[in-house]
Amino acid sequence: MTSSLAATIAAECDRLGLTVSPDALPPLAAYAERLWAWNEKLNLTRHTDAATFVTRDVADVVAIAPHLAVGERVLDVGTGGGVPGVVLAILRPDLHVELCDSVGKKARAVRAIGEEIGLPLPVHEAAGQAVVAKRPGAFDTLVIRAVAPLVKLLGWFEPVAHTYGRLLVIKGPRWEEEKGEARHRGFVKKVRIRRLAAWPLPGGDNESVLLEIKPR
Repeated sequence: MTSSLAATIAAECDRLGLTVSPDALPPLAAYAERLWAWNEKLNLTRHTDAATFVTRDVADVVAIAPHLAVGERVLDVGTGGGVPGVVLAILRPDLHVELCDSVGKKARAVRAIGEEIGLPLPVHEAAGQAVVAKRPGAFDTLVIRAVAPLVKLLGWFEPVAHTYGRLLVIKGPRWEEEKGEARHRGFVKKVRIRRLAAWPLPGGDNESVLLEIKPR
């Protein structure tokens, strides 16, 4: 099934105009297969077909990838089922990718998925702020998708902001509203928030955005 799924993923990427290396297609298919198999016993993803996997998961990672330098040390915070971290490691094998999730059973499942597809990534059973606090200077970039509103993220990471380089946060159409709430709470005085990229969400006029957040 992996080869046929790889072909389907390739076709979906072509349809959306996403540039994905042919070498990445087999591991993407293997990851999707194992993710969906694990999803039957543990809720890891709602993206359980090739079209949704590409339009939501692969598309998000393709948007992130150009904003990471060669060899960057990346932590995927709140990885859930492994996105964006596992997909990022497949599309950008030059990166040093680690993952974390505060829900232990999800972290263990993602660790197992990586081992099953021959991509054994470090997976921490802890919240991102705890991981970076224990290893100051270990990560250039923390990538975050679908974890919490901006005001919560900024509150969590403000005490450890000196221990990593920056946050790259994927947000949906409410990002400006969330930024306004963070400004109201005083967090924007302490960080710079810059929109790096935007790409369309399927089935409507809304878009996802990639925000870069650095301490001032």
